[in-house]
Amino acid sequence: MNREFSVSDSVVVNADASVLYDAISDPTKMGSWSPENLGAVVLDPRGGAYVGMTFDGHNKRGRVRWITRSTVTVADPSKAFEFRVYAIGAKSPRFKGANATWRYDFEPVPGGTKVTETWTDDRRKWPDALTFVFDKIVTSGRTFPQFQRRNIAKTLANLQKHYA
Repeated sequence: MNREFSVSDSVVVNADASVLYDAISDPTKMGSWSPENLGAVVLDPRGGAYVGMTFDGHNKRGRVRWITRSTVTVADPSKAFEFRVYAIGAKSPRFKGANATWRYDFEPVPGGTKVTETWTDDRRKWPDALTFVFDKIVTSGRTFPQFQRRNIAKTLANLQKHYA
C-alpha cells in the first residue's frame, strides 16, 4: 500500500476572505470548527498571526487528550495561513519531531470565499509499515489520510454553518 502524504477539501463559505482568515489564523478559535481541537494558547501573542508565531494546541479524540506545539509558517492575510506541528505530548509537547502541516487557502468566489484546508503528513522518516500500524491504532482502524479527510470535511462544514 502506497502512503498518501496529503489530503485536502474545499467549501464555499458565505463570508469575506479577510473575515475567514482572521478567524482561522487565530489558533485560540480553532476549537470552534475542528472536531479534535479544543483551542490553543499562543506563546507570544502580538495581536494577529505572524510567521514564527508559536502556539500549544489542546486536542481530544474520544477520551484521549494531548497537546501539540506548532509554528506558523505562512501568514498572508486573506490568502493563506499555514502552521507546522513539531512537538506532541500528553500533558506538554515534549516529544519533538516532524508531525504534520496544516494549511488554509482563501479564494474569493461568487457567493463568498472558497476555503481549502490541507493536511500534510510530515512523518517522512517513519517507515511505511510502522506508520500504517500506528495510524490504525490511534484512529480506530483508519490511516491518517482517511481520518483527516473526515476531520477536514467536518471542520469545513462547521465553518460554513457558522457563517451561513
